[in-house]
Amino acid sequence: MTKSATDLMHEAILSAVIDGIIALKAASKGLPNSLLRDLNAIHANTTFDDLPRELRDSIGRSVRDAFSRLLKEGYSVSSGRPVPVNRPRSDAGPGKPKDSPRPPFPDRRGPGSRPRTRRDEPRKPPPKPRER
Repeated sequence: MTKSATDLMHEAILSAVIDGIIALKAASKGLPNSLLRDLNAIHANTTFDDLPRELRDSIGRSVRDAFSRLLKEGYSVSSGRPVPVNRPRSDAGPGKPKDSPRPPFPDRRGPGSRPRTRRDEPRKPPPKPRER
């Protein structure tokens, strides 16, 4: 039975977190103060290069494992390039249905023009004072 992509990613992230904790312990070489210092150094603005070498290696292995597991389960993993969009051909031949029942309305404005707004309307002159 194949697992859903959500279940696979959940397991991959859990595995990555556990591997990361083990890598942090290995980076501290068994010294509790060093482990606490490394943990306190990690915050929201920490970059990948700021992490200890063991943790960076662990993250790299976890990412490779997650992608290979997704591929093994039959999920598609993108190469990072956008996927080309297949658009239906507008020149449908005889016997084939057209994309739309009628052609689009032509643009009656000239090139480079913009739609009219209220600001484009001429101003009305102010009312004349009433004579008594």
